[in-house]
Amino acid sequence: MSLDTADARLRILGKIRKAQSRGGRPSQAEREAVETYVRAHPRGTLPEVTGDLVARFRAKAEATQSTTEEVASQAEVPAAVARYCAAYKLATNGCVWPALSSLDWKSAGLPLDARAAHGEDKLGVTGAFAALAETGTLMVVSGPDSPASVSLLPETHVAVVPASRIVAHMEIAWAMARETFGQLPRAVNFISGPSRTADIEQRMVLGAHGPYRVHIIVVRGA
Repeated sequence: MSLDTADARLRILGKIRKAQSRGGRPSQAEREAVETYVRAHPRGTLPEVTGDLVARFRAKAEATQSTTEEVASQAEVPAAVARYCAAYKLATNGCVWPALSSLDWKSAGLPLDARAAHGEDKLGVTGAFAALAETGTLMVVSGPDSPASVSLLPETHVAVVPASRIVAHMEIAWAMARETFGQLPRAVNFISGPSRTADIEQRMVLGAHGPYRVHIIVVRGA
């Protein structure tokens, strides 16, 4: 999120709080009240998720029509993305999160720009804040180095997920986000496979509101 966008967001929220006679920003007392409320309302019982979380996540993700693979290290990711695109004869013009720009995309033959996405991009490569083994879902958060559009606009979304960020449940991922960010990012997207709809004649159509395909690369050594 750019500084201009962040400032605009704060101004809008400030106006809402002012209309509620609550001042411009949350006070320390308000923050403490929220924390007290959260502590007093512990989460309910969660379904048991046992065994290898990576294997469970991959199986669940593939059940939602994503494709997955594993690599041993982050350095192997560009070659893995190139192999995937070549196997399915996919266009490779597009963008990558600035957070992943240090990887050697050029040597893999991928002309990816480190930026937010626009309408002409065919391929978008992102990371993920976390992944949920229970459902095979990606948790993607926005920020200056992780623009949300990269996972939403291109026809093909490739997500790079460290094995260490695969957790059992969504509730655990939210707890991680609160601990990491304090104040949640502007956008938190949960992605379970390609975009789809069955609104027209009850026939499933992929790519209706976003990517036609989602490929997930799990990095075991991260």
